[in-house]
Amino acid sequence: MIEVADILRRHGPQYRQQHRLLPSQQKVLEDLVRCRTVACGGQLYRCDHCGQDHYRYHSCGNRHCPKCHRQQTERWLEQQQARLLPCAYYLLTFTLPQGLRALAWSHQKVIYGLSLQSAARALQRLAWDPKYVGGQLAMLAVLHTWTRALLYHPHVHLLVSAGGLSADGQHWVGAKNPAFLVPGFALSKIFRGKFKAGLKQLGLLNAVASAVWQQKWVVHCQHAGSGQKVLDYLGRYVFRIAITNSRIQRFDYGQVTFNYRDNRTQQIQHVSLTAQEFIGRFLQHVLPRGLVKVRSYGLAAAHCADKLQQARALLEATDSQPQPPTLGQNNSNTTPDPPPLFCPACKRGHLILIASLLPQRTRAP
Repeated sequence: MIEVADILRRHGPQYRQQHRLLPSQQKVLEDLVRCRTVACGGQLYRCDHCGQDHYRYHSCGNRHCPKCHRQQTERWLEQQQARLLPCAYYLLTFTLPQGLRALAWSHQKVIYGLSLQSAARALQRLAWDPKYVGGQLAMLAVLHTWTRALLYHPHVHLLVSAGGLSADGQHWVGAKNPAFLVPGFALSKIFRGKFKAGLKQLGLLNAVASAVWQQKWVVHCQHAGSGQKVLDYLGRYVFRIAITNSRIQRFDYGQVTFNYRDNRTQQIQHVSLTAQEFIGRFLQHVLPRGLVKVRSYGLAAAHCADKLQQARALLEATDSQPQPPTLGQNNSNTTPDPPPLFCPACKRGHLILIASLLPQRTRAP
């Protein structure tokens, strides 16, 4: 399988010479080329049947790496699945207009944070209206900055309960209209207003053209069933960005070809870029250090744990059917022993740990 790291190893040095990189981008280049190589250290195993040696190197741990965080992703999904309420969910997507993207790129940390906050606050403001819900929602917000073709397209996904807890905490209030959670045109106006107010507070309002505030902002809302499938989708990119290695089809003669599924036609499309263009598109989605791109609001927030449990109790009390166990939830207090490692060469023996290998300080390729 062709990997992003293969492209960075071969063409990363040239890209660094020709472009000025942010510290976060520089670190991504360094970490990804070292991931699961001798530079990260690891272990030496030997098969107890055929005697063959096998090296297993550590991962880099960078949150932008396509090869890392499989176990972290699984744990994150288990935790989020356990927090899902036994009700229907909606997926809402808030997109920053084109006129704001240059500002978002130059002030990533504050603009991305403002996007997450403004989307959640705008939605909750409408949800308090008894015409639509009349309660406090459970909201999980995730920031994405890419299209499937790796273009810069900052937007926020919100996985939201189709109902909320009443202000007095005594009732679960379902969404009034089964076709939508709240009206999209009203939500987009409130989102735009809260974002504008946030920019003014940050002292960045004058950097935006007035036409941005006159145009319609895009907010998309769709049913999300129980929320499980949306969580699976969001989980793919919680600990990585933009593209998985499996989507890279070819890498030769300085050209990279990858595929993606078109949102409108659902057909598989292919994009071919020079290696330099591919690296540029990948690096523009590297997030600044310290930015939290997954946030919980409303009932899902950590300080509302008691309210979340109250909402769950109210929902379960109205459902005569027993609730199915949460997928992946482990009620045991003990950690199971890891499965034995089998030899990939002879398929019969077990791998025995021989030595731990320290990281090797080498220059980046």
